[in-house]
Amino acid sequence: MHDLVIRGGTLVRPGGLEQADVAVDGDQISAIGPELGAAKLEIDARELHVFPGVIDAHVHFNEPGRTLWEGVASGSRALAAGGGTLFFDMPLNSLPCTVNASGLAQKLEAMQQNAATDFALWGGLVPGNLAHLPDLAAGGVVGFKAFMSDSGLEEFPRADDYTLYQGMLKAKELGLPVAVHAESEELTRGLSESALAAGKRGVRDYLQSRPVLAELEAIQRALLLAQQTGCKLHLVHVSSGQGVAMVVEAKAKGVDVSLETCPHYLFFTDEDMERLQGALKCAPPLRSRRERDHLWQRVLDGQVDLIASDHSPSPPELKKGEDFFKLWGGIAGVQSTLSVLVTEGYDLRGLSLEAIARLTAESPAKRFRLARKGALEAGYDADITLVDLGSKFVLREQDLLQRHPVSPYLNRSFRGKVRQTLVRGFTVYFGGRALEGAWGKLARPGL
Repeated sequence: MHDLVIRGGTLVRPGGLEQADVAVDGDQISAIGPELGAAKLEIDARELHVFPGVIDAHVHFNEPGRTLWEGVASGSRALAAGGGTLFFDMPLNSLPCTVNASGLAQKLEAMQQNAATDFALWGGLVPGNLAHLPDLAAGGVVGFKAFMSDSGLEEFPRADDYTLYQGMLKAKELGLPVAVHAESEELTRGLSESALAAGKRGVRDYLQSRPVLAELEAIQRALLLAQQTGCKLHLVHVSSGQGVAMVVEAKAKGVDVSLETCPHYLFFTDEDMERLQGALKCAPPLRSRRERDHLWQRVLDGQVDLIASDHSPSPPELKKGEDFFKLWGGIAGVQSTLSVLVTEGYDLRGLSLEAIARLTAESPAKRFRLARKGALEAGYDADITLVDLGSKFVLREQDLLQRHPVSPYLNRSFRGKVRQTLVRGFTVYFGGRALEGAWGKLARPGL
């Protein structure tokens, strides 16, 4: 007798859609097939689609140190409400930052005490911490994150070219990727200072201070460094189709590079940013409708490796003010990734459900070497999301499980409601509620 059988759902797998049962024993999928045997517990999924749990490779849950901004407990439950079963927490926004063994230990303790889902951790690459990278690797980080432009936080300074070069050499030795925020510091700083000196502080002024060119210049430089060092490179939150094209060209030349984009770059444009103001401030910023459509085409063509939320919330007061340059730059959207892809991708543009599963589960698991994650396969962890594709809903404040009810997706209509989320066979979200408790485990590369 199985511990659990999910009956008759439409499974979303790389080879296509398949109606079958999924058996779970312990914390792993034990069998997939028609009419599997009896179980201690059964879930009727005959009207639902069964996805592998969403793996969000880019979140800022801000713990320890800035739990008033989010916190692991609320952030991981919001993730689960959006069908997420595993998140990668970034090394900055928390205090201390995860740039050495001590910072990693404090971050790990916070995760173990509060995470409702499984988690992985990014280490930081900043000037002066090169000697700490082996300790971070031994502690289980999935890679090292660096900023090529000002992060906005004094405690996490940007990596100059020398730091990035030396860090990539060390990361190559350790067998881990370097992830970069690719915007040119020289261009963004110069354009920002020029605008502010002229008294320009509006949304359009901010947009003009961070053009696509600033992204492209930094991507080009990061690709060259990765090519010369042999380091695995991951480009976070690429905002433009032009940026994706550069990566595609580099891959053809043998550079070991992957890239992510984010739901907000696919859902919103610069015009929305003018309307919603601080709720949509981010860096790189939102682009024109034409650039967004170009980015969507790259997604549809299979040239984007993965999609992550870059959930970076703050207290609501930090999102308000007359000077747009001073507002906190980060979008709260950890709960909406799957909703955006089903609604804007599958429903409107013909993005296949298999592609959605690849972008949100299979690819991040493979790229960061999480051996038993990211697929509906026997022997894999039973990280499973049940979605009602026939259900339409409007996202309301009371639906948000994150700490602050601030999201640019509020009052938007979506298709595809998450009905249930299971982490290693254990239900963490059901019926609009996330269960209280900490069940999350650290996911380490190669395990």
